[in-house]
Amino acid sequence: MAITKHPVLFGIIIAAIIVAGALIGVSYYFYNMAIKRNSKEFLSDNKDLVPDEPTPVEQNGDKWIENQTYETWHISSNDGLKLVGYYKAAATPTNKMAILAHGYSGSGKDMGSFAKFYYEKLGYNVLMPDDRGHGASEGDYIGFGWPDRKDYLLWIQKAVDKLGEAAQIVLHGISMGGATVMMVSGEALPKQVKAIVEDCGYTSVYDQLAYQLRRLYKLPPFPILHTTSWLTSIKAGYSFAEASSLKQLENNKLPMLFIHGGDDTFVPTEMAMRLFDTCRTEKDIFIVEGASHGMAYRTDEAAYEQKVSHFIKRYIH
Repeated sequence: MAITKHPVLFGIIIAAIIVAGALIGVSYYFYNMAIKRNSKEFLSDNKDLVPDEPTPVEQNGDKWIENQTYETWHISSNDGLKLVGYYKAAATPTNKMAILAHGYSGSGKDMGSFAKFYYEKLGYNVLMPDDRGHGASEGDYIGFGWPDRKDYLLWIQKAVDKLGEAAQIVLHGISMGGATVMMVSGEALPKQVKAIVEDCGYTSVYDQLAYQLRRLYKLPPFPILHTTSWLTSIKAGYSFAEASSLKQLENNKLPMLFIHGGDDTFVPTEMAMRLFDTCRTEKDIFIVEGASHGMAYRTDEAAYEQKVSHFIKRYIH
């Protein structure tokens, strides 16, 4: 029985093919825009982010990092990528180290203001990795923290190898880096990791992209996000649903400080409350009123430093 003799069935099949083709095309568009390694020009027009003009805190951090000497570290990821990090030894030898996780489309050296704080005010060694797909590290996609969590296990081990068994390590990440350190928290971490500070991280990659899809494009998550996730699993090896900070926090055994801007509309502040409620370990939360996304430190530098210092000093001696 020829399909062409049944025009209704033939029309349904043609329509299904057209819809499937359109979905594949849209999925490739969103993959290339959000996941693939390239310039992220769409961020410059995002109304939820402040203009890219450095504040005094950021300017000081940028100038500071430019004038520092540091070691360039290299590791190979479990899937064969060459990754790069920047290590700044403390002025006075110590077993304390801060490993800093940068945000989406950034690089390790973008964490200059945080590095300066840990180095100058707390006397720490500092390690600033370039995540896969960022900076000088290899990779043609952005992992949003999920594949990166295993890379950070390798950075942590390299830090322990450098400082010895007595090493005391704090993980501190911002935005995607905040999600990264939360995702790391659910893994089997060595005893040398003592505390985690996450700043404006998201609950999961699915939640964050669904939120942005609605906010920027007025589109529902289904089916676009599901087909884009399927494409990401093929091209980058992970799905949006599995990349969950919430699920990883259920396995976390370390004390964690949650920080978020009270006016964050890029990663909505309510995500911080859900993350905080999910965490079952010793914890604290610091909501900086008036701060937009990634701006908590810039908005209230003194209070931010005091909160972080007091929290981590409970666990690092």
